[in-house]
Amino acid sequence: MAASNEDLEFDVEVDAEDLPQGGPTDSTMGAPSVIVNDLHVKYHVVGAKVRSSAPTKDSFLKKVLRRGKSVAGGHTTVHAVRGVSFVAHHGESIGIIGTNGSGKSTLLKAVAGLLSPSEGEIYVSGVPSLLGVSAVLMQDLTGERNVMIGGLALGLSKDEVNERFDDIAEFAGIGKAIRLPMKTYSAGMGARLRFAISTVSTPDVLMIDEALATGDAAFRQKSRDRIDEIRQEAGTVFVVAHSLASIKAMCTRVIWLDKGQIVMDGDPAKVTRAYREFTKGERPVPEPVKK
Repeated sequence: MAASNEDLEFDVEVDAEDLPQGGPTDSTMGAPSVIVNDLHVKYHVVGAKVRSSAPTKDSFLKKVLRRGKSVAGGHTTVHAVRGVSFVAHHGESIGIIGTNGSGKSTLLKAVAGLLSPSEGEIYVSGVPSLLGVSAVLMQDLTGERNVMIGGLALGLSKDEVNERFDDIAEFAGIGKAIRLPMKTYSAGMGARLRFAISTVSTPDVLMIDEALATGDAAFRQKSRDRIDEIRQEAGTVFVVAHSLASIKAMCTRVIWLDKGQIVMDGDPAKVTRAYREFTKGERPVPEPVKK
C-alpha cells in the first residue's frame, strides 16, 4: 500500500537550472572503504509512558499534583536500523534517501562510530568523519575561533589551519560574520561554515547529513565540486539530502532506506525515480534487499 502524503518528509527540490547536467565526473573505484554486515541499531527508552486507549477522568487537582513526576517501570525499544548490509569503495559518493524515521542519520552515526551496533559489524578503512567537526564547534565562540578548533580536531596543526583560513572563509561565503559568535548565524551560514571546515583536508570517509540543503546555487556548485575532489583523491562520501536533484548530481550510487532496511541500492537515476514515484503514491515500497 502506498504511503499517504502526511507520512512523508517534504522533498526540498532545487531548480533544475541551478544544478549541472548529468552526474558526478567518473573516477575509478578502489578497494572497499566501508563494510557494513547485517547491522542492527536499537534505542532503548527507559521509563517510557504506556498510553491507554481508555479515556481518563482525572480531576484538575490530580493533573496538577502529577506534574513533574517521572514515569518508571516501562521502556520502549526503537529498532532504527534492521539488518543493513553493503560495501562502499574508495572513489564512491553514495546518497542515502528515505522518509523521516527511515534510519538514514542513525546509519551514518553508526558508520562514524558515534553509535554502537546492537548486532552486526562495521569495518571502516581510515578515519570516518560525520561532517567532520560538528560535535566540537562552539556556538558562543566566533566563526574564526571555531575554524581553529575544527581544524585541530581534524588533525591539522595550528600553522596549517592559519594557512588555510582564508580558503575556508571564502568557501563558506559568510563575509565579516566569520568574526561573530556562531550563535548569531542563520542555519544556512552555520551549515556552510561546517562544510568548509570539514572538507579543508581530504577525509578518508566523509558523511554529510542534510548539510547541503541550504545555500544558493553557487554554494551548491562549490559543494559538488569539492565532493568530486574528495572522490578523485580516493575518498568515500556519503550524502543525506532532501533534494533528489542534488543527490543525482553529486552521487554515483543511491541507497534507499525504509523502516531501517535497504529497499533499493544502485544507479542514482533509477533509485531516485522509484523513490519519487513512491512519494507520489504511484508505487509501493519495494521489498527489502536480501544479502
